[in-house]
Amino acid sequence: MKRAKTYEMIDHFFNLDMRLKNIENLVLLNESENTQNKVLSSCNKCKCSYNKIELANLFYILMDERILYFDSNDAKKNRTSFQEFISENFTYNDNEGGQKMISAINRQFSECKGYTYKVKQIKFLNEFITVLQERKRRLESW
Repeated sequence: MKRAKTYEMIDHFFNLDMRLKNIENLVLLNESENTQNKVLSSCNKCKCSYNKIELANLFYILMDERILYFDSNDAKKNRTSFQEFISENFTYNDNEGGQKMISAINRQFSECKGYTYKVKQIKFLNEFITVLQERKRRLESW
């Protein structure tokens, strides 16, 4: 009787061990796919020459002036949709000149709205207007 129980226990152990190995393989496969998806998703994102706050300024202005919108009736939903859209579809220029993924852009959007950052917004707008004026000059000279 003891032998039968011992064999039974060994059989259960090997079955459990095999199940655990299958689970480990699934986890490793899932981690590998997630890593590949992150690499692919960063390659498919639109790269921006602006830093994170400048990118937020650009989209905040376009949103605030109602040039672009997701929901024209609900300002909070519109803002949330914009932040998600930017995070999912853009990378920004970091201080070293490389592109970085955007995990969240809430703080930068809040800075765009705040009175304290008015000077930064005006500086951004002046630089952006200069780019647009240069573009207009090039078009006019064709």
